[in-house]
Amino acid sequence: MSKPVFSHSQDQLRQIANDMLRFAKEKGASDAAVEISEGGGLSISVRKGKVETIELNRDKGIGITVYLGQRRGNASTSDFSERALRDTVDAAYNIARFTAEDDCAGLPDADMLELAPRDLKLCYPWQISAEEAIEIARRTEAAAFAVDKRITNSEGASVHVQQSHFVAANSRGFIGGYPISRHTISVAPIAGKGAAMQRDDWYSSQRNPAKLAKPEEIGRYAAERALARLHGRKLTTRQCPVLFEAPLAAGILGAFVQATSGGALYRKSSFLLDSLGTQIFPSHIQVLEDPHVPGAVGSSPFDDEGVRTSKREVVTQGILQGYFLSSYSARKLGMQTTGNAGGSHNLSLLSSLTKRGDHFAGMLKKMGTGLLVTELMGQGVNYVTGDYSRGASGYWVENGEIQYPVEEITIAGNMRDMFRQIVAIGNDTLIRGTKQTGSILIENMMVAGN
Repeated sequence: MSKPVFSHSQDQLRQIANDMLRFAKEKGASDAAVEISEGGGLSISVRKGKVETIELNRDKGIGITVYLGQRRGNASTSDFSERALRDTVDAAYNIARFTAEDDCAGLPDADMLELAPRDLKLCYPWQISAEEAIEIARRTEAAAFAVDKRITNSEGASVHVQQSHFVAANSRGFIGGYPISRHTISVAPIAGKGAAMQRDDWYSSQRNPAKLAKPEEIGRYAAERALARLHGRKLTTRQCPVLFEAPLAAGILGAFVQATSGGALYRKSSFLLDSLGTQIFPSHIQVLEDPHVPGAVGSSPFDDEGVRTSKREVVTQGILQGYFLSSYSARKLGMQTTGNAGGSHNLSLLSSLTKRGDHFAGMLKKMGTGLLVTELMGQGVNYVTGDYSRGASGYWVENGEIQYPVEEITIAGNMRDMFRQIVAIGNDTLIRGTKQTGSILIENMMVAGN
């Protein structure tokens, strides 16, 4: 595996971090935390075979938080010179001087910190030229056009290549960092003409470019999705089972994370307040968090505060076992951090009822008659009440077979009921960012149409 080329080594970033912490102590800070990052990448897009954009980016930055007791100030810079580092510490110190005290402010307890981070193999540099990236994007888009003459247009194909590294440190003895990478190929073809046009898209995103789907597979599948949406109909208003396709099912898992995150809980803006130890899913549902999967997008040996991460069961037999907390939100709630400053890590939604035959076609059969949802529009989730209402499109299913595409409908319910009414999870598992799940079948929702 080749190594990424950065302007600074990990040792140099560590030295800068230690210097910043020393400057803060000299200034009179009681505590301090610093993060330094540097990265670079390539982004290209083509449309109908012609190059639309080529972007090369190089970024670097330092952010420092200075504590004066329980007052804190933050400042940042992209200048790594000693004078700029000292000025940035001064700025953070002066902000802290005039900030009100917050009895929950402060660094994590020293015994929570990860002092010997493991290597999770999170960086796979892709040494690719702009010309090679353009060729991959053209192949992806050409594969979409080759599927059918009804693929008449395209919103373009893109290739994104990114690699970076960082070091985080604080005055309680934590210092750690590592390189990371993320690479993506995507395409969005358009089928049909005039008012009857339909678009869809598909992408593949991995840390390791060798694991990316082939450009031709991405283009072909995106085109098939767009074609399948042609001649969509409206539905009359009804209640029926709803099957969320795996890419959208990850959004339901995301809604669960949002509702059980410390910020929403201490602000009392979650429909899952005080739900620890209570049944929020059916007893066949389990949610696992595993931050230590080698090479995975959601992996990390420590969170954004340097707190060690650990594998855990967030939901067992439908019962909520833990929240997603940072040090600050944990103190607000009178609890202990869960190592989730910065978000969740490699969450999997699982069902003990899932069988080998619960692939996508099997899930349609299991639903029988109902709505398959493949696209959602709008941000219609009220996290205070749990009310859910989203514009949607997808397919009407009868006797386990897709009958026709549907569009211009709204699906509605309440997240509490939706969670409780999950009757099955498919084994058509897909990873989207830090979340992994198959398609999700919900027993009953309101579908509003004509």
